[in-house]
Amino acid sequence: MSAQSPHSIPNLWDKAKADAMNEADRLVYRSNLLGSDKRVTNYGGGNTSSKIWEKDPLTGQQVEVLWVKGSGGDNATIKRDGFATLYMEKLRALKNLYRGLAHEDEMVDYLPHCTFNLNPRAASIDTPLHAFVPKPFVDHMHPDACIAIAAAKDSKALTQKVFGGAIGWLPWKRPGFELGLWLEKFCLENPSARGVILESHGLFTWGGTPQECYETTLWAINTAAEWLAAQQKGKAAFGGEVVKPLSAEERRAKAAKLMPVIRGLISGNQHVVGHFDDQAAVLEFVDSKELKPLAALGTSCPDHFLRTKICPLVVEDEARLAEEVAAYAKNYEAYYNACKRANSPPMRDANPVVFLIPQVGMITFAKDKATARISGEFYVNAINVMRGASAVSTYQGLPQQEAFDIEYWLLEEAKLQRMPKPKALAGRVALVTGGAGGIGKATAARMLREGACVVLADFDKTALDTAQGELASAFGKDFVGSTLIDVTKEEQVVAGFAAAAVQFGGVDILVSNAGIASSAPVAETTLALWNKNMDILSTGYFLVSREAFKLFEQQKLGGNIVFVASKNGLAASPNASAYCTAKGAEIHLARCLALEGAEKQIRVNVVNPDAVLRGSKIWAGEWLEQRASTYKTDKEGLEEMYRQRSMLKRSVFPEDIAEAIYFFACDVSAKSTGNILNVDAGNAQAFTR
Repeated sequence: MSAQSPHSIPNLWDKAKADAMNEADRLVYRSNLLGSDKRVTNYGGGNTSSKIWEKDPLTGQQVEVLWVKGSGGDNATIKRDGFATLYMEKLRALKNLYRGLAHEDEMVDYLPHCTFNLNPRAASIDTPLHAFVPKPFVDHMHPDACIAIAAAKDSKALTQKVFGGAIGWLPWKRPGFELGLWLEKFCLENPSARGVILESHGLFTWGGTPQECYETTLWAINTAAEWLAAQQKGKAAFGGEVVKPLSAEERRAKAAKLMPVIRGLISGNQHVVGHFDDQAAVLEFVDSKELKPLAALGTSCPDHFLRTKICPLVVEDEARLAEEVAAYAKNYEAYYNACKRANSPPMRDANPVVFLIPQVGMITFAKDKATARISGEFYVNAINVMRGASAVSTYQGLPQQEAFDIEYWLLEEAKLQRMPKPKALAGRVALVTGGAGGIGKATAARMLREGACVVLADFDKTALDTAQGELASAFGKDFVGSTLIDVTKEEQVVAGFAAAAVQFGGVDILVSNAGIASSAPVAETTLALWNKNMDILSTGYFLVSREAFKLFEQQKLGGNIVFVASKNGLAASPNASAYCTAKGAEIHLARCLALEGAEKQIRVNVVNPDAVLRGSKIWAGEWLEQRASTYKTDKEGLEEMYRQRSMLKRSVFPEDIAEAIYFFACDVSAKSTGNILNVDAGNAQAFTR
């Protein structure tokens, strides 16, 4: 195999660097190298281990300790604390307690008793697979190329054809104690083997040194990938193309139209968040002749369908989308009822996770953006597996009962039950105009802390990019999106909401916060200044609200609009007639929208700030100087003047406004609409009663 092959995964092992490490750090190094390439394993998939001799803290004697990736970790980012550590002597002793296949799940409860050095990291179900392989260093990966062979109908013969005797083969067996014993038996009976293909699952490899183990893993994957590429050369994938993909712009437009509708159909139990993928591999599959029959077979690797459900929904008629989703749910219920056992957990959400749309691409939905994105990545893995397997043989998914027993495994259910409860805004998507300013960023951060996804909207690209970077660094890239919107330009508002729909599947919360401020005596107020205030603070609020209403009505999930108006919308202020009038218009628009939206469960409320000087963009320009002049003070004295003017003698900060916005955005205020909340440290003129 050529080292220059496009299918070849490069050997990144740095011997000098690795030799300077201790054995535990070499395990971390090996794991990170393997996890860094998605051709080697998917997110969170696979695991690595090393059997290391260490000093027993109880006896002072040298003992053999299994370091193995703990439950829930990811190879690409794992650190030392991500590994479980267990006494090998105690793990081997568990064989004496094993009562057979019907009782293998009970063996998981014994694993904590084998813990070395009080390590709190929980051991995964794959621990026996690593423990019983009689080799010091073991890798278990989920490479598409190897799973393509593992998922082929004649995978045993193909394994022999591709690898000779260097890599063996074992039939399908759910991960657990029994499979660990199978691996041990295979190794003892095949001492020259360097690894094994597990049918419908993945690849196990081992070595006498960490470097040998790593290089064997790469060799096996590269050998499989190169062989598959040679077999596929000149052949049309998936039976060839039957429809042409739309242009990139048309695909995004179609996704923006479909995603809110789908989201509304499947968010009955909890709000979900979407992800759109139209990469070449996806389009090749969704536009192919074999799309429907292959999609119906479902995925094979357990890691795949735990993320993607047993099979996707192929959207055949967009006009009948509701009927197709309902039919999928009915079929899923039938699958559950046909396969459930006496002690099976209750049926989970029956809606599809993966939607395949010819000419458009793939849409995935999950409880949050990261999970939706990762589910899509897993289905791309499945596409790659199906491409390889169907090119050299017949692709086969797991039998339904086996698939069900993985999906509703009591051990998986226990893991789900241990997960923390969703945060208050989990699954919600908020769009914040003026998102790059002080109040906008503070509001975004408040909602992100409660689990929401946030789309920052602003007309200042530089400030927008900076704000997005700051928030993404703090809360994760998956949760923060952005879109350029000048709220006075109708076409930008329409495009901005479409962009939000493609990024996250829809919008639940609009925070209309974009603003300016101006100060001039009425005799000096030009028509241009008057119109600028009205365009941004009145027309702009109308435009974004109108698009929000349209999106809310598509989703049929209700909705929530919070206007950031001003104390000046209720209390007159000298030398600010344009600003005060426009803010008054905002408040009355909110009242009108609250009336119109109520029967659709669309709530509209107003937060009125006053004198938020710190962090606010509108105080960075002439407005600060103008207001200081009006009140006959200087810039430094203006904040103190506002503080002393307030009844509570306190300053108001962006975070205070964000807290009020969050109150209206969350379900705590679910029975409030058409309301006004002043955050002004007390101003009698602005009392609403």
